[in-house]
Amino acid sequence: MDTDTVRSPAADDSAGRGREQRGWYFYDWACSVYSTSVLTVFLGPYLTSVAEAAADADGFVHPLGVPVRAGSFFAYAVSLSVVVAVLVMPLVGAAADRTGRKKPLLAAAAYTGAAATAGMFFLDGDRYLLGGLLLVVANAAQSVAMMLYNSYLPQIAPPEERDAVSSRGWAFGYAAGALVLVANLVLYTGHESFGVSEGMAVRICLASAGLWWGAFALIPLRRLRDRRTPAREAALPGFRQLAATVRDMRKHPLTLAFLLAYLVYNDGIQTVISQASVYGSKELGLGQSTLIVAVLLVQVLAVAGALLLGRLARRYGAKRTILGSLVAWTLTLAAGYFLPAGAPGWFFVLAAGIGLVLGGSQALSRSLFSQLVPPGKEAEYFSAYEISDRGLSWLGPLLFGLTYQLTGSYRDAIVSLVGFFVLGFVLLARVPVRRAIADAGNPVPQRI
Repeated sequence: MDTDTVRSPAADDSAGRGREQRGWYFYDWACSVYSTSVLTVFLGPYLTSVAEAAADADGFVHPLGVPVRAGSFFAYAVSLSVVVAVLVMPLVGAAADRTGRKKPLLAAAAYTGAAATAGMFFLDGDRYLLGGLLLVVANAAQSVAMMLYNSYLPQIAPPEERDAVSSRGWAFGYAAGALVLVANLVLYTGHESFGVSEGMAVRICLASAGLWWGAFALIPLRRLRDRRTPAREAALPGFRQLAATVRDMRKHPLTLAFLLAYLVYNDGIQTVISQASVYGSKELGLGQSTLIVAVLLVQVLAVAGALLLGRLARRYGAKRTILGSLVAWTLTLAAGYFLPAGAPGWFFVLAAGIGLVLGGSQALSRSLFSQLVPPGKEAEYFSAYEISDRGLSWLGPLLFGLTYQLTGSYRDAIVSLVGFFVLGFVLLARVPVRRAIADAGNPVPQRI
C-alpha cells in the first residue's frame, strides 16, 4: 500500500525502512542489464551493421537528409540521447521535488525505456532509423529514471547507512548484468544449436534486456514510497531549470566543489570503460571472445568490489575510501601501459583491477553526494549529478582520441587518462565534507 508520510528516514521503523531499501536495490537489478548487454556488448556493432546495410555506395546513410557515415551513426545516436536527457532531467527533477510524487515519474521513465529496448527485437534489415530512435528513447529514459532512483537514497537511508545501501545497490546491478550477459552469450555463441540466425540471436538478447527491465522494475515501484514535500514554485523548462539548479548550488559551494571533483574523476572512469575494449583489441591484439570474458570478469568482481569498498567506508569513511580507489585507478592504468600484446592473462588481471574499484568508487560517490543535497531538493540536485555522470563525460574520450592521433599509440592514449584521477584526487581531497554536509542542512554522521 502506498502511504505518504512526512517522517524522515531516521523516524521510519527499521523493518519498514529495510523493506524499502531492498525494493530500491531491485531497480539497479532491473536496469543494469540494459547498460551491460545492450550498450556495452550488443547494440553498437549490430546497429552499425544495420546502418551499413542501408548505406549508399559511399558508405553514407541520410537521416533527415543529413549525410552520416554508417560507422558513426551509433555514436551520434548516443550523443543525441544525451542531449535529450539533459533537456528533460532538470524539468522532471524539479517536478518530482515540487510534487513529492517521484514514483509515477520513475514508472513512466522506466517503462518508456524498457518498451523501447524490447522494441529493438524489430531492428533488422536496413531499419537503422528505427534503431536510432529506440536507442535515443531508451538511453534518455534510463538517464531520467536513474536520476529519480538515485534521489530516493537520502529518503530511504539515514546518513550512517547510505554508503552500505548505495554499495549494495551497485552490487545488485552488476550481479544482474553478469547473470543476463552469461545467458545472452550462451544464446549468441550457440545460436545455430538453438535454430536461430546470428542476427535473430542478437535481437532476442536486446529485447530480453527490455523485458527484464520492465519485469523487475515492478518490485521497487511496489515498495518505494512517495513523501510529501513543501509546495515549491513551478518547474522551469529544460536548460532554464538546470541553470536555476546550478544557481542554487552556488549557495552551497562545497557541494558544487564535490560535484566538480566527481565530474573530473568520473570522466576518467567512463572513458576507461568505453575504451578498454579498443585498447585490448587494437593495441594488445586480443580476440572478441577474450574481450567478452573480460567484460564478464569486470561485472562479477564489481559486485565484490562494491561490497568491499562499502565495508571500508564504514571503517575509514566514504571520502578516504574514494580517495583510495582513485589511487587504485591510477596504479591500474599505469600497469595497463606495460601490458604485453597477445597475453590475455595479463589483460584479465587489468580487468580484475578495474572491476574491484569500479562499483565501489561509483557507489560511494553517490552516497557521499546524497549527504551534500539540501533537504527537499533531492531529485533536482541528482539531475545535475546525473548530467555530470552521463552528459558531460566527453573530455576523456576526446583526450584519448587526440593522444592516439598525435602519437599513434594506444598505450600513450590509455595512460593519458591518469590525469583525470590525479586531478580528481586533488579536488576531492580539498573538499571539507563534514562542513559541506552541515552547510547543506543535513546531520553530520560520526564517520564520513
